[in-house]
Amino acid sequence: MAQKPSIPKGTRDFGPVEMAGRNYIFDTIRSVFRKYGYSPLETPAMENLSTLLGKYGEEGDKLLFKILNSGDAFAGVDLSLQGNSNALALNVCEKGLRYDLTVPFARYVVQHQNELVFPFKRYQIQPVWRADRPQKGRYREFYQCDVDVIGSRSLLNELELVQIADEVFGKLGINVCIKINNRKVLSGLAEAIGHPDKLTDLTVAIDKIEKVGLDAVKAELRERGIDEKGISVVEPVLLLKGSAEEKLDAIRTVLKDSSTGMKGVAELEELIGLIGTAGIRQQVEIDLSLARGLNYYTGAIFEVKALDFAIGSICGGGRYDDLTGIFGLPDMSGVGISFGADRIYDVLSGLDKFPKDAIEGTKVLFSNMGPQEAAYSLPVMRELRAAGINCEIYPDNVKLKKQFDYAAKKGIPYLAIVGGDEMARGTVSLKNLATGEQQTVGKEEMAGVLK
Repeated sequence: MAQKPSIPKGTRDFGPVEMAGRNYIFDTIRSVFRKYGYSPLETPAMENLSTLLGKYGEEGDKLLFKILNSGDAFAGVDLSLQGNSNALALNVCEKGLRYDLTVPFARYVVQHQNELVFPFKRYQIQPVWRADRPQKGRYREFYQCDVDVIGSRSLLNELELVQIADEVFGKLGINVCIKINNRKVLSGLAEAIGHPDKLTDLTVAIDKIEKVGLDAVKAELRERGIDEKGISVVEPVLLLKGSAEEKLDAIRTVLKDSSTGMKGVAELEELIGLIGTAGIRQQVEIDLSLARGLNYYTGAIFEVKALDFAIGSICGGGRYDDLTGIFGLPDMSGVGISFGADRIYDVLSGLDKFPKDAIEGTKVLFSNMGPQEAAYSLPVMRELRAAGINCEIYPDNVKLKKQFDYAAKKGIPYLAIVGGDEMARGTVSLKNLATGEQQTVGKEEMAGVLK
């Protein structure tokens, strides 16, 4: 018995209807990116492991898909490494699937630095892969829609990213909250609790607060060596409520002895001031529990949550001051955000927010009553397509009922019937398959009637 075909867990097939919706998302996002002066870029699906490892923190490194070397990959490998999967992988794998689009972008900038004009603004819409446990809203293969600017430290860039998020979700009809924090504030918090060396431990733990809750975060902080005194400082910061001004005033008190932390507060205050002048329509708030677990962030960080649909963040990013320095190009600050197309699709689908014309396929099917009738239909169809109307002809001369059934199953709203009478009069019989109404239309008038 033949094995039933399947796909790996955490991946998905997308049929015509799903692809129409996805392309609507991609086209909407791409149009906004281009409006703000960003240029397209693509990088390979796989990168050298040396490019990827160590950029996402301990948790991220575990989620990298590693590619086995071609040929006899295990020839000459020290078998004593079998108990250490990471060490073994580095001996038999030189490449891995990209985990995100930001690190490959940084690699590209360093590799092509002499060809680029800085500040360099690029957008990138491609799939990424993570060896995560599949669950609702979390996939092993998914698309990211990234927009980054590198080579400038101006907070106007952060403002522009907030404007882009505001416009994208406004066009898609999704109500969101754009959450903002600053990694310098978190660095200052690590100093304030007496553990400046535990910034990574702090951010990894509090980044999970929305998933696991405050008590679990406090338990993890204890496991990571942060004492009760330190936790007593962190807890009220994570629970801060109120306006942006009230939150900033409260965190100033906590971070008053940290120059790094106070710089982060100043950057947050300036950014909130800029946002206030930009006419942002979506909700924006400072969230001091926002950490973004990736190690390379150094300044402003962002996360976008849908307000009317329960799902994880649908967009996120931040400022990275030295990501290119890892590849030999220091002092090249950048900032960017990434839109999660798969989660955005789930939100639009769950809220029934896809516009009808975004997923509309063929609008009219021409019947096939024979070679002469088909020849009559072809120039009519050419004119309809020139007018932007999707149409097709049934390829085989079969009973009209079968052609009706085909149109109904595909959700095609109109059937154009062409027989001897229509050919003699220069007309087409146009049937609305939803209402059953049928009318005779001159072939030159069809585009106007269908529109």
